[in-house]
Amino acid sequence: MAVRNQFDEQLQNLHHQLLTMGMLVEEALHQGVKALVDKNVELAQEVIDGDREINDAEMDIERKCFTLIALQQPVGSDLRRIATTLKVSTDLERIADHAVSIAKTTVRLQGEAYAKPLIDIPKMGKLVQEMVRDALDAYIRMDKDEAKIIANRDDQVDALYKKIFTDLVGLMTHDQSLINQATHLLLTAQYLERIGDYVTNICEWIVYMESGNKVELNQ
Repeated sequence: MAVRNQFDEQLQNLHHQLLTMGMLVEEALHQGVKALVDKNVELAQEVIDGDREINDAEMDIERKCFTLIALQQPVGSDLRRIATTLKVSTDLERIADHAVSIAKTTVRLQGEAYAKPLIDIPKMGKLVQEMVRDALDAYIRMDKDEAKIIANRDDQVDALYKKIFTDLVGLMTHDQSLINQATHLLLTAQYLERIGDYVTNICEWIVYMESGNKVELNQ
């Protein structure tokens, strides 16, 4: 019984560590988009510099997951919880990488006036940030039904991306001097679209953790 209690405590600690990492990632995403909208190079640099902490957290979680598997040889739902934690931490780290890429766009475009106010990119950023937050909440509550609902919101992300793509291609077509800026903003929209995909992955792992079935959501 003492061994089981120790194992449960280790699982719970792993659970809390993943949530802490998730909060860091959510904040990096928020600040990355805010820095771009506000042309705040200092804030963008904070996002870039803060990525090391997130990377370290992901590696520590990975190490602890493998250690638990090797020493405890879990099966069934215990193994699924550890596998889900491992996979979710990887997806969160990739989301953070895209937040850094958005921050780097701010640095690259510093001193350059935007051709038009950024409206749809911050909308897209807010949407994916909310998806990250809600997916973490679904993970906490181990709510596979809510995870499926969250994954469906990726359709809204894709719709915004298509609109931004059309608008930016139009800008480049009518004014070639805007090609550099529009290309960087288009890449930003792609980063946000990919974040939506990673959140969908997280939701799929939540479903797996609870049901034992690996399903593809929002295809």
